[in-house]
Amino acid sequence: MPLEPPVRVVRELTSRGYNADREAVTLLAGADDPMAAVERAVDEAPADGLTLTVDHVRSVLQADPTDARTDGASEAADAATDAFPPTTPESNKSDPTDSPTASSGDETQSNRTEETGSPLETKGVDDGTPAADSAGNSSGRDPDARSLDIAGDITGESTGTGEYKNFVATFRDRYDRLSKKLRGRVNHRPTTALDSMPGGSDAAVVGMVNDVRSTKSGHWLVEVEDTNGVFPALVMKDKDIAASVDELLMDEVIAIEGTLSDDGGILFADDIFFPEIPRTHDPNTADRHVQAALVSDVHVGSQEFADDEWSAFADWLHTPEADAVEYLLIAGDMVEGVGVYPNQDEELDIVDLYEQYETFAERLKEVPGDTEIVMIPGNHDAVRLAEPQPAFDEELRSIMSAHDATFTGNPSTVTLEGVNVLMYHGVSIDEVIAEHPSEDVSYDNPHRAMELLLRKRHVAPQFGGRTRLAPEEEDYLVMDEVPDVFHTGHVHKLGVGTYHNVRMVNSGCWQHQTEFQKSVNIDPDVATAPILDLDTLDVTVRKFV
Repeated sequence: MPLEPPVRVVRELTSRGYNADREAVTLLAGADDPMAAVERAVDEAPADGLTLTVDHVRSVLQADPTDARTDGASEAADAATDAFPPTTPESNKSDPTDSPTASSGDETQSNRTEETGSPLETKGVDDGTPAADSAGNSSGRDPDARSLDIAGDITGESTGTGEYKNFVATFRDRYDRLSKKLRGRVNHRPTTALDSMPGGSDAAVVGMVNDVRSTKSGHWLVEVEDTNGVFPALVMKDKDIAASVDELLMDEVIAIEGTLSDDGGILFADDIFFPEIPRTHDPNTADRHVQAALVSDVHVGSQEFADDEWSAFADWLHTPEADAVEYLLIAGDMVEGVGVYPNQDEELDIVDLYEQYETFAERLKEVPGDTEIVMIPGNHDAVRLAEPQPAFDEELRSIMSAHDATFTGNPSTVTLEGVNVLMYHGVSIDEVIAEHPSEDVSYDNPHRAMELLLRKRHVAPQFGGRTRLAPEEEDYLVMDEVPDVFHTGHVHKLGVGTYHNVRMVNSGCWQHQTEFQKSVNIDPDVATAPILDLDTLDVTVRKFV
């Protein structure tokens, strides 16, 4: 008898509130009566288990006399062995050039010299059609080889009360940490020392951007503030560094080097320095061929939720071609939420917030049960809007508990088998795009805005603008350590690039264009799933449309 399509088994399990390991799904699909086998497996499942293991399914099938499995082997078991080869301690790393989706061109990657010359290449866009040879899946799955650690999570650590002293503490902590990254590059002097230096002296100052304004002559006056005071610097419009002024945001930490005016009251700028990602950054990689799917902005509850496309993605995750995809990282906006933007209620398919999360949990169950899932919240989710955002509360975690997912705050650094992935939902990308005059830094190129955040070593530097910031004793939005991968969402656009060997991925969305998006001229990239090779940091963009 031919094997039943595994997707039918998965959906039957989902309808009963269960998930299953991949091999368990294959065994159930190969039973003489797959639906009856599902029913038996569910009926005999442990009371506290929501994911059916292959050992449990095998024991159920062997115990049923209607299935000819007296020796523990069957066509279904053989098929499962072929589809899911035994894992060996040293997996065979596949050659990235053998990928069926490899492409010599990279339309989504920035064409800057430092990126196109990087060994980290984006491998193209695929339409979701499975490859005939299942290339890249020779490694199999080895849960014992997995490792997952979280750093920089605000959850349970918030101490801010909104008092003035909390804001002072946040900005002082930001200045202290980022100024250390700049002082080794310039001969820094406190603002009070600059006041006492003779005119014509070479000088440099490290400070937080306090103000940027143009003069009548078209030059730029940049005020920087340190813990002692404020000092002005003049950037002449005909200097090359004038382009750097376009990148400045209020409250970011920079260094300015130049010459003091004759009266010592102003610094004529010769150079502007950002905390930056070192060009010598050598990214970490995994020791085996293993992949992570990077997605965001699912928006369950919206009338425009891409339900069929999400199911197609989940179905693909059950195929041998996706065998190496052992991690799923979701960068915020699991649901559409309520009252997020004007007249949103007119575009909701599910009006109750908790019902939205319950429906999202059902969609999540379609994902293979042995996939490690990490989720951070976004601005549509039911957590505080101010960043850093804590992880989902216990009630919402219990709703989304089927996969025993890892819940962490926004932002957080998730380390997968040695690879540091900075996950940030990305609200500040709106701010960067709005403030930058270049058309290259746009919603069509979200990775260019991400590049600027990497240069600033801060995911949301500007206070009082579009991004709500919560005052804490320390600034959780500073990038102390250089990430290997920077993963964002929020803007519903696909962007993949590399900056100083840091892989940048903005992962698109799972929501078709809403009326509100039409009004602000956003044409979303729907049903895109960038697949990250953790052993090479290559990215293959899968599309399920």
